[in-house]
Amino acid sequence: MANSRLFDRFLAWRQKRLSDKQFTLVLAFVVGILAALAAYVLHSLIRIIQDLLTRGMERTSYNWLYLVLPVVGIWLTMLFVRYVVRNNISHGITRILYAISTKQSRLKAHNCWTSVVASAITIGFGGSVGAEAPIVLTGSSIASTLGQKFRMNNKTLMLLVGCGAAAAIAGIFKAPIAGLVFTIEVLMIDLTMASISPILIASVTATCFTYVLVGEDKLFTFNMFSPWSVERVPSDIFLGIFCGLVSLYFIRTMTFCEDIFGRLRNRYYKLALGGIVLSVLIFLFPSLYGEGYKSINILLGGNSDAEWAEVMENSWFYGKGTMIMLLYLGCVILTKSFATASTNGGGGCGGTFAPSLFIGAFSGFFFARLWNMYELGPMFPENNAALLGMAGVMSGVMHAPLTGVFLIAELTAGYDMFMPLMITSVMAYLTIRAFEPHSIYGMRLARQGKLITHHTDRSILTLMTLDSVIDKDYVAVDKDMEMGQLVHSISKSRTSLLPVLDAAGKLLGEVDTNKIRHVVFRTELYHHFKVSQLMTPPAATLRLGDPMEDVVRDFETTNAQQLAVLDDEQHLMGYVSRVRLYGRYREMVADFSAE
Repeated sequence: MANSRLFDRFLAWRQKRLSDKQFTLVLAFVVGILAALAAYVLHSLIRIIQDLLTRGMERTSYNWLYLVLPVVGIWLTMLFVRYVVRNNISHGITRILYAISTKQSRLKAHNCWTSVVASAITIGFGGSVGAEAPIVLTGSSIASTLGQKFRMNNKTLMLLVGCGAAAAIAGIFKAPIAGLVFTIEVLMIDLTMASISPILIASVTATCFTYVLVGEDKLFTFNMFSPWSVERVPSDIFLGIFCGLVSLYFIRTMTFCEDIFGRLRNRYYKLALGGIVLSVLIFLFPSLYGEGYKSINILLGGNSDAEWAEVMENSWFYGKGTMIMLLYLGCVILTKSFATASTNGGGGCGGTFAPSLFIGAFSGFFFARLWNMYELGPMFPENNAALLGMAGVMSGVMHAPLTGVFLIAELTAGYDMFMPLMITSVMAYLTIRAFEPHSIYGMRLARQGKLITHHTDRSILTLMTLDSVIDKDYVAVDKDMEMGQLVHSISKSRTSLLPVLDAAGKLLGEVDTNKIRHVVFRTELYHHFKVSQLMTPPAATLRLGDPMEDVVRDFETTNAQQLAVLDDEQHLMGYVSRVRLYGRYREMVADFSAE
């Protein structure tokens, strides 16, 4: 009680001394620190687990432990989620988009730490996923929890969730601009003068705090073989198209695998299938173990086949020549999506952010090696192409070309590659857009009509719910009621529609007072007509879960002023009026657009 009173006193002091905008900046600063700390803890846990498990493994040959470790990791994660978390924590960024779309940006408090633990176990034991999505979910959850604790409104909560995501990306990669752009492109938080300052504060704070924790070393080391020149524009364009097609393959394969795992109801069947597929793939292609950042650094930092061949360490491919390395790279590109889907489908926890970077590096290197082998144009440095491939595939998978450009540039200090990064990223994005309108994060919600977009009208309709505009104050009548009794009910109704219900509350029809005006005032007919003779079928009916775009379309199609809302068993829940619907819509547009 004492703590509660003290907190209430602080809230009163805050409201008197600080405006909501000022306090949002304070929260953004705190979120930046906490998100960076969470990223540091997660990466430290992953590194510790991997060092303990892989220490002493044979570099030049295969290792049988790869058949065991990933299964153990998925099993431990599954037990943690089932008995400790007791809630679904997979697909972190998709869950953030879902929270923004349907829950007014309210994320569950346990996501502040559960994703860190679960993904550390999964990735540390070899799960072929990334830590970025769990950290983004953690950062956004921290921001959402703080916002709810300090009783911020829904619009500010959405902004804070964006701050948490931006801080997470900035903290992981020491890339503040990429954090800002990621929030705009992927989470689709509209950039206004009111939102840019908190997001920037969170991003810069997270970046600075990460420098304090881990020093100045970059996550990836890039050695530019030769400066970019305009004669390489054709190779950059074709690489972008190739990356777009690889992105499409990755998304479609992931979706296919997720559908297969979705059909399995028994969690142990999922564990068996996911564990077997993942273990076999890692045993054959050890580069698939964990996030794969070591392999990316080999491709980016090498200058000769001898150095690049280290990417095949711990496998039977090691030391068997250049053509075998090319075959190895191609196999890894084809199997990474299966390994990622098997990790999450089997019960593990991780994201697709790192896998997109991983596949991008391998795809870029693979493309450049073929380009140079067949002399299709001026020599294309393989490590340069690996860098461009990272930006290209990530831009395609996430539908976020600016994020791809700025993240890779900041990540590797490869600012001299800005022009080819832009060419490759844009071409990859344009290529995949021809086949897939939504990112890997948004496609699940888009199918349900629950995806926030930069289209303001659609965003408002996505944020609206039928429950917020439904009117449950209605006067119902019985089908056997005489017109005299109906007139009495009409006098008590506030609306022109009276629902006709059976004994179970199911909707049979409606009485529209405007349509019976010619008889309702003739008292001599009061005992000659019954409600069943005066009622008409409803113009259309709605369900509580209907997307608001469909609701608006029903109003436009029927030209009705009111529509009934039913549950799954045809019971009447209430009515939605056109006036109330559009009134609420205008209020939300004004609030959504205010700076």
